[in-house]
Amino acid sequence: MNPISFALLLLLAGMTSAALAELPTASLVPGGVAVLPLAAEGTPAPTVNFQGQRVLVTRQKGYWQAVVGLPLSLKPDEYSLDLKLPGPDTNRPIVFRVADKQYPTENLTITNQRQVEPNAEDMERITRERAEIDSIVSSWSDTLADDLRFDLPTAGRLSSSFGKRRLFNNQPRAPHSGMDIGAPEGTAVKAPAAGTVIGTGDYFFTGNTVFLDHGQGLLSMYIHLGRIDVAVGDRVARGNVIGAVGMTGRTTGAHLHWGVILNRAYVDPAHILAPARSTKTGSANKAAATATPNRTR
Repeated sequence: MNPISFALLLLLAGMTSAALAELPTASLVPGGVAVLPLAAEGTPAPTVNFQGQRVLVTRQKGYWQAVVGLPLSLKPDEYSLDLKLPGPDTNRPIVFRVADKQYPTENLTITNQRQVEPNAEDMERITRERAEIDSIVSSWSDTLADDLRFDLPTAGRLSSSFGKRRLFNNQPRAPHSGMDIGAPEGTAVKAPAAGTVIGTGDYFFTGNTVFLDHGQGLLSMYIHLGRIDVAVGDRVARGNVIGAVGMTGRTTGAHLHWGVILNRAYVDPAHILAPARSTKTGSANKAAATATPNRTR
């Protein structure tokens, strides 16, 4: 069948703009979120995949909506979702376009040289931990939280924005995959929405870390914690304390690194914040971009 045009999707989105109020903010750029109408909710739930990964699908005011994480590695181009509706001959692609976005670069000085150039023993540990983290990030549960808008997990200053290209001691590393919130050690870290603890650990780079599953491939992670207050399998409600700000792992100062993951893609947490929080975050990120960098990861 012919692809559904993105123009049609935008028309549907306009018809249901009130319905999208509780969904993440759409931003069709690398590291952003695509929110795409699929079909009237009177039909059974469709199954959607993007680049081989299952995609979150939810009902909002009469329509099934796909909420898609766009990896930072995406190039500006046309992409498609694989949509399968129940019934014969109902497989069809949904086409959308991702625009370019240039993220800034920052160079951080790490005094522990092993955190920049790990030795052989460190690399064995890192390899094991990467496999464990990748397994956690690949988690899928069919139950979806009722609210797809999150609160900030801790009080503090936004000290480094999502997507920055990172240099550690002038050596290129992976882009910044989360939001850094600078706060004193011991500051409470709270669940931004209801979820289940699906992973905890003390890792070489991230230090004390907690992973929450919010359903259908929507996960969140909390790293550099000074303390972990939950265990795998715990159900947490919005606002429950899950740990405390620290400076464990590869970090140059006390802060929380907060990551949000959709269909295995790390996306900017600002897109999934509740509207009042999003306004504050936008202002804070603008200020952080022009301020002198502080001592954070």
